[in-house]
Amino acid sequence: MSRIGKQPVTIPAKVKVEVKGSNVFVEGPKGKLQQAIPGRVTAAVEKDKVVVSRQGEDAEAKALHGLTRALINNMVKGVSEGYVKKLEIHGVGFKAAVKGKQVDLALGFSHPILFDIPDQIKVTVEENTKLTIEGPDKQVVGQVAAEIRGYYPPEPYKGKGVRYAGEHIVRKEGKTVQ
Repeated sequence: MSRIGKQPVTIPAKVKVEVKGSNVFVEGPKGKLQQAIPGRVTAAVEKDKVVVSRQGEDAEAKALHGLTRALINNMVKGVSEGYVKKLEIHGVGFKAAVKGKQVDLALGFSHPILFDIPDQIKVTVEENTKLTIEGPDKQVVGQVAAEIRGYYPPEPYKGKGVRYAGEHIVRKEGKTVQ
C-alpha cells in the first residue's frame, strides 16, 4: 500500500471539504479550491479526516493513490495557511512595482515587463526588489514565481537577475587579460 496514500488528511476547524463524484471541493479562510480525482482513486470525508483509497494494486494505481492524497493535503493546507514564495531582484536599476492587477518589472530591457497577476494570488513588493507571492494554490504560487523569475534568470558572471530568496548562484570567473 502507498505509504503516503494510506495516511488520512486531517481537516482543520475552519476548513470545509466536500467530495462530489470525482471532484473534491475545499473551502477555508484563504479561499476556495477544487481538484478532479483520477478514476482509479476515491476519496471520502469521515468526521474530521479525508480518506483516500484505490481500486487495484498495480503501479499506476499506487502512484495515483499517493498523488491524490498529496494534492488534497496541499489544498487543505493552502486554504487554511496559504503558500508563500519570495523572490529577490539583483542588478543596478532593476526594480518591481505592483500596479493594480499587474506587476511592473524593470529588468534592464528597453521596455517594462507587465505580468498579469492571476485570481486568488497576492503579490507585494518591498524595497522595490523583494517580491512576496501568496495564495492558496501551491501550484499557481510556484508557477507565478517561476514565470517572473523566467523573465531574467540569475546569470553566473555578475549575479544579476531575479532569484528565489535564499537561492545560491554559482558564480563564474570572467575573462582575464594576459
